Amino acid sequence: MTVETVLSTHGLVMRFGGITATNNVTMELKRGARHALIGPNGAGKTTLINLLTGVLVPTEGRISLLGEDITTLAPHKRVARGLVRTFQINQLFDSMTPLETLALVVSQHQGIASQWWRPLGASKAVTERAAQLLEQFHLGDVAQQQTRFMAYGKRRLLEIAIALACEPRVLLLDEPVAGVPAGEREELLQTVAALPADVSVLLIEHDMDLVFSFSDRMTVLVNGTLLTEGDPETIANDPKVKEVYLGHGEHAHV
Repeated sequence: MTVETVLSTHGLVMRFGGITATNNVTMELKRGARHALIGPNGAGKTTLINLLTGVLVPTEGRISLLGEDITTLAPHKRVARGLVRTFQINQLFDSMTPLETLALVVSQHQGIASQWWRPLGASKAVTERAAQLLEQFHLGDVAQQQTRFMAYGKRRLLEIAIALACEPRVLLLDEPVAGVPAGEREELLQTVAALPADVSVLLIEHDMDLVFSFSDRMTVLVNGTLLTEGDPETIANDPKVKEVYLGHGEHAHV
């Protein structure tokens, strides 16, 4: 593993009884990468992400983050080391506003969450960081609105803002545009494209337009196995990839 590799797997295997969901997957995420993980439904993408984030412990193989073996490390400890994930389905506090949510997350990251009883804004550093995130993710106009009343695209933006509030070294973006109406997608796509260059991103996504516009490298999974890996042009012209997607009625995207 080179110093430029921030996250890697080696010989990763995940078995559920007699089913092998992840089959000897070895891959590397480079520093500052925009790396997409794609594959048809049932390819094993979610299982792999659950292994990377510690939701699952692999049957075999190992995972390294910034040169450290994290194979059996608890999920919250991986977050503390800079590995942060967004989820395909929103996991937000409906009764809180974006400002309150981000202030809470920033406070927790700065180690002062135990002082939750202090008035919002008591810490200048927390207030400034929350305001910066609200502006960066185009949430200023809904900063004081309860999350439950926000448009779905804005909720997705808030979720990514929460992830960035944890100051990740590696960000796993799990289908960021899933369920977002067409009219709300452009703002989200622009925000994803403008993520900080020093954050290495692994994108899991079915939207091939986003995948090809965002990624500088792509990994293709099929039946839990790494089919191929390369830059977007190589993947787009790979006969094996075309065959896989043709077989699943998705040839228009590849």
